[in-house]
Amino acid sequence: MHTTVAIVGAGPAGLLLARLLHARGVDCVVLESRDRGHVERRQRAGMLEQGTVDALRDCGAGARMDREGLVHDGIELRFDGRSHRVDFPALTGGRRVMIYAQTELVKDLIALQLDSGPPLLFEAPVTGVTGVDGGRPTVHYQRNGEPATLTCDYVVGCDGYHGVTRTALPAGARHTFERGHPYSWFAILADVAPSCDELVYAHSPRGFALHSMRSPRVSRLYFQVPNGTDPAAWSDAEIWAELAARLETIGDWRLRTGPITARAVLPMRSSVTEPMRHGRLFLAGDAAHIVPPTGAKGLNLAVADVVELAGAFDRLFADGSPESLDAYSDTRLRAVWRAEHFSALMTSTLHLAPDQDPFTTRLQLAQLHRLADSPHAAAELAANYAG
Repeated sequence: MHTTVAIVGAGPAGLLLARLLHARGVDCVVLESRDRGHVERRQRAGMLEQGTVDALRDCGAGARMDREGLVHDGIELRFDGRSHRVDFPALTGGRRVMIYAQTELVKDLIALQLDSGPPLLFEAPVTGVTGVDGGRPTVHYQRNGEPATLTCDYVVGCDGYHGVTRTALPAGARHTFERGHPYSWFAILADVAPSCDELVYAHSPRGFALHSMRSPRVSRLYFQVPNGTDPAAWSDAEIWAELAARLETIGDWRLRTGPITARAVLPMRSSVTEPMRHGRLFLAGDAAHIVPPTGAKGLNLAVADVVELAGAFDRLFADGSPESLDAYSDTRLRAVWRAEHFSALMTSTLHLAPDQDPFTTRLQLAQLHRLADSPHAAAELAANYAG
């Protein structure tokens, strides 16, 4: 086969890019190593920035999101016996966020792709990418256990940190900046109505906790644990007790409990690979950058990458102008590092390090009190969070 743009990876970034290119009349093929069921079951993010919501609506993928998603106008911070709500629309000129699970977003994009989009090949693991410095790159993959090739004019890697495309950048031209974190998130899904109307971020003497949701009937909660924690070592009762202790606040608020349907321990790390373009190969989403989930930036950065890239391809094919495509890496890396900074700040402010001293804890509380008491600080948080 030959196509204009070969897209490696059928996560949100690859699927949305395919929709955007298809709408602009640019032919493409999406290759995904896993089967459809696996892709649609992967539990990932659930908070969509205003710009992500707008992009999904614009490409025709927003109908179910608008019916079933939960519009949120803020978040709640709990710390030092205090509760403070950050009002996004009031601080950002009307911007909001949407709670809509990435699993559902992916299902919507896959359905559109299979119904009216360019080819989407599941169970087609890519084994290599060659020729990105020339005029016709080749994507090597497996199909039904047999080797196959796809030639193209451009390759876009949306296959994550461990995918083939990131390492297809020549080693001498690739620079990866990384930071590990000395704690993980214990994540659960529970069949119980959320205990709050908006997300709650809690700083407590026992460590960080986050109350989120996936729907009016399903709660998604997280709490900080040491790296290497075995999720099976915690009973359901112990999980709920720990979450209740960390989310405790003044007043009559109580944490609702229910059957836990899924649990996992999620390591936290930060990573940026530069550049995000080499020759005819472009990186987007987790193939280029990973942020800790505290700032809810990962999915939204991926969407912003492919929106920028689709627009650059459109300008190239519409009038032959390569300037936007040439500037893609520099343009996106500026935004990526801003998001990395915000995510790192949220993470370091809300989590307790294993060897944390009282002085550092006081600094964290000072920052949280500033967010609650300073309209300028709150406005900066709201602008970063809502996008």
